[in-house]
Amino acid sequence: MLAWLIGLPILVAVAAGIGIQLRSRPRRTLLVVKILNLILLVGAGVLVVLAVSASPSGAATTASAAKSYGGQALIGAGIAVAGASIGSGIGVAYTGSAALAAMSERPEMFGRAMVIVGLAEGIAIYGLVIAIILIGKV
Repeated sequence: MLAWLIGLPILVAVAAGIGIQLRSRPRRTLLVVKILNLILLVGAGVLVVLAVSASPSGAATTASAAKSYGGQALIGAGIAVAGASIGSGIGVAYTGSAALAAMSERPEMFGRAMVIVGLAEGIAIYGLVIAIILIGKV
């Protein structure tokens, strides 16, 4: 929480500075932002590689001998919920707009249209079920 309280004003200041620079020199500012994003992406990739390839310390191996896949299960649960929610949101966006267009022409199609939108929403529920199963194995 403290990191967010410290980092949030810095992020706001950086965003404001980029906005000001975009008005005066858009091409140069976008190039600088692209380079900074590339540097941050490479740094994050290096951190992921180091985290995956590092061996756990002696205290960590004895403390987590019974639950060797706890962290991976939680990350998998988060990915399952995030992916299912994003996919469901995209599906609801397309089917919902198509359902509204169809109902504007023929109002009696309300029931069938809502079933289709509900099917797209069910994808998020499947992701949540998978996450609960994975967390139950921790």
